[in-house]
Amino acid sequence: MSPQPFIIIAIDGGAAAGKSSTSRALSEQFNLLHSDTGSYFRALASEMLKRNVNYTDLEAVKQVLATLVLTTRISGKRAEMELSGHVAGEEIRGLEVNQAVSHFAAITEIRETLKTYERSQAEVAKSRGFSGLIMEGRDIGSAIFPDADLRFYLHADLEERSKRRAKEGQSDKVSERDRLDSSRAKDPLSCPPGALAIDTTHLTLVEVITQLASIISKTISGK
Repeated sequence: MSPQPFIIIAIDGGAAAGKSSTSRALSEQFNLLHSDTGSYFRALASEMLKRNVNYTDLEAVKQVLATLVLTTRISGKRAEMELSGHVAGEEIRGLEVNQAVSHFAAITEIRETLKTYERSQAEVAKSRGFSGLIMEGRDIGSAIFPDADLRFYLHADLEERSKRRAKEGQSDKVSERDRLDSSRAKDPLSCPPGALAIDTTHLTLVEVITQLASIISKTISGK
């Protein structure tokens, strides 16, 4: 029996579209390393704020980036990014980071730093015995892994996504995040050409997971 082929899956979408919950479930089902790139941008934004660096001060941002070593810690099936040996905590979900992360994420030097790191997660997944990599974010299928085996784009209407954030207890201004992420010059949020767009507005999480799992199973069996 031939070994199962290594598979890379990209899941993009705006805030509260269902990327993280879906990716976590699929990583468990198919033994995939789960890489939440949103948490990486949040961690960098948090680090900048801790050092009193404003997103408008490009030189200061570049100086901080030059001091950081990005490595990976595996927790279950999750790839956690270490900043010079430290994994950021729940503070990255706080109001201050929520308000700043899209501004920091628009900086080309930050995007390029994380692009290199994110692409390296495929080798991390292979070396640690995973069957593949499932990476979620806002530019995965367009900029990080445009040749991924599968590329999905999850979306839902603004009202529903705002309700989801409120249920999670997060004060995330979804419409503002959308505006900033979609209008940035470098790798803006958009549905990558050729990606499968799925409207999750009226779907349960189980329905979304089932739909994607069916596609993934067919892709694996056809490789």
